[in-house]
Amino acid sequence: MAVVTMKNLLESGVHFGHQVKRWDPKMKKYIFAERNGIHIIDLQKTIQSIKDAYEAVRKTVAAGKTVLFVGTKKQAQQAVQKEAERCGMFFINNRWLGGMLTNFVTIKKSLLRLKKLEKMEVDGTFENLTKKEIASLGKERIKLQKNLGGIKEMKDLPGILFIIDTRKEAIAVAEAQRMRIPIVAVVDTNCNPEGIDFPIPGNDDAIRAITLFTQIIANAVVEADNEVGLKIIETLGDEDEDMEGLLNDASIKEEDREIDIEKYTTEEAYRAAKEDEKVDEDDDDGAQIHVDVDKVYNDQ
Repeated sequence: MAVVTMKNLLESGVHFGHQVKRWDPKMKKYIFAERNGIHIIDLQKTIQSIKDAYEAVRKTVAAGKTVLFVGTKKQAQQAVQKEAERCGMFFINNRWLGGMLTNFVTIKKSLLRLKKLEKMEVDGTFENLTKKEIASLGKERIKLQKNLGGIKEMKDLPGILFIIDTRKEAIAVAEAQRMRIPIVAVVDTNCNPEGIDFPIPGNDDAIRAITLFTQIIANAVVEADNEVGLKIIETLGDEDEDMEGLLNDASIKEEDREIDIEKYTTEEAYRAAKEDEKVDEDDDDGAQIHVDVDKVYNDQ
């Protein structure tokens, strides 16, 4: 199944760029033509770029790493949160705090503070505080939730970033480059694609276009998770088969066991002799067993 079709891109308005006077010359190779003072993006190159980005995200997630969705402009906020939550990844959709990647140790402290405030609200701690204190802590929690709620469970740096509008998220791009974290980004005709590992030329202002891009990246994450799940199931299946084979080899049916006739008859003879009190003690040679063979084997 295709990652995306030309029809999807056209319907979402991905091909519409900015006004000619607002373009970045470094985007020239991605521009198809000019119509009514607006640049038209070459969708053939967009499709190829999407495939490359999709594969990069899929491999990253399959390797056990995470994806951070970044889109703080109003058109992107809802789509970024919805798709990131759908695929179980992290997101920033309100504001990029400086040092979120380069100073992640400090960000972790803020995340712990957010979790502590949420716990205080649930475990009854607020009941012992004044209204003023409760209001102050409530405002602090709302502010932290707004800025960091999307990465609350993120314990380490992400394996790859997906960014909507590299001009607006210039700080995020700079931090990712400094930390050598790969970047997948939607670049419009007014953006600079240099420094972006997997640039996707396309409209980064239309809600439908942004939604389409975020859905594609989220689908890559879901596909990678499914592949990992199938591998785990197959591994468990192989282990079960191996264990079953070992159990089958180790267990022999009772009716298939070989019986030592000599040992069996001797034990029977001993029990019969004991019942008849035919066992005598010999001090020199130890216990001697005298068996009345004719009585034990009276059928022979």
